[in-house]
Amino acid sequence: MTRPLDLGPLARPVRRSMIAEHPGETGTMLPPLIDHHVHLMLVGPDTLRDTALAGVVDLGGPLDTIAAYARRDGLPKVAFAGSFLTAPGGYPGDRPWASPGSVREVVVEAGDERAALPTAAETAVGEQLAFGASVIKVVLNSTAGPVLDAATLAAIVASAHAAGVPVVAHVEGDGMSRLAIDAGVDAFAHTPFTERLDDALIARAVAAGQCWISTLFVAGYGEPTAEAEIALDNLGRFHLAGGRVLYGTDLGNGEQPLGVNPAELALLVQAGLGASAVIASITDPWPVAIDGAVATFVPGEPPASLDELPGWLAGADLSPAEDLQPYFDLEHR
Repeated sequence: MTRPLDLGPLARPVRRSMIAEHPGETGTMLPPLIDHHVHLMLVGPDTLRDTALAGVVDLGGPLDTIAAYARRDGLPKVAFAGSFLTAPGGYPGDRPWASPGSVREVVVEAGDERAALPTAAETAVGEQLAFGASVIKVVLNSTAGPVLDAATLAAIVASAHAAGVPVVAHVEGDGMSRLAIDAGVDAFAHTPFTERLDDALIARAVAAGQCWISTLFVAGYGEPTAEAEIALDNLGRFHLAGGRVLYGTDLGNGEQPLGVNPAELALLVQAGLGASAVIASITDPWPVAIDGAVATFVPGEPPASLDELPGWLAGADLSPAEDLQPYFDLEHR
């Protein structure tokens, strides 16, 4: 008899109650699913309402618009970074997909001795927080323009941390991952894909408690590109070293399915994550708080192999937690 995968402590066998939409249906209950990297300015605020995602993290868009999306009722719940904080003339200010108001240049005024006034970094961070941002996004892309200098980056991180808010960085180009790690950045918006990080730097990231949002699919869109190979290698070693991996797709970047992307999940498996680690990555609440009244329900038998895991998870839907009752299938005990 083929036994299902060990899905880890977050998965529980359940049966739908008799008052549910499909009464008596058996399956697996998981915590709410979250995509930790989306851009609602590109896909729209309503496109994910009928998917299995209970939460999304918007990592860059017009501050007032994304804040308004986050205040709307219903699921998915939206946590957001607000504007991309970047150097003057830096990425993604010149990109046609960057909607007006989505980029905030941080200008440091050299020689300003008005110590009683907020610094440029404090002002930029404060603007995002005033609209309800729960994470601050900085851009370090040396392949597409100037980047924040180390002192300004450190000031942004210090301002965010003083408010109890993490900082996530887009890192692209040689040395950008090291710059972010040196500054104490809490998360990477993408697995580093333009440079291979050495094991010592990865160990520093893990020791600092940094988390990496996967976005492996957009590194090659299913093709075996050099960037995709670099990203897979970096993420595999980060995970093996004990790093915290978060499922994220960069939804809005290229053609992707709405909701759960099985191709992203398959790449997490290819990077070396087991079933329980994949489930942990897509249910990690960073930095979204989802009401415990909602849960994920995946119908049918759990998968018997890692190859089947992505398709199985893609078949999930949302359910009131109270409609899912513990169930024990004696045949598979």
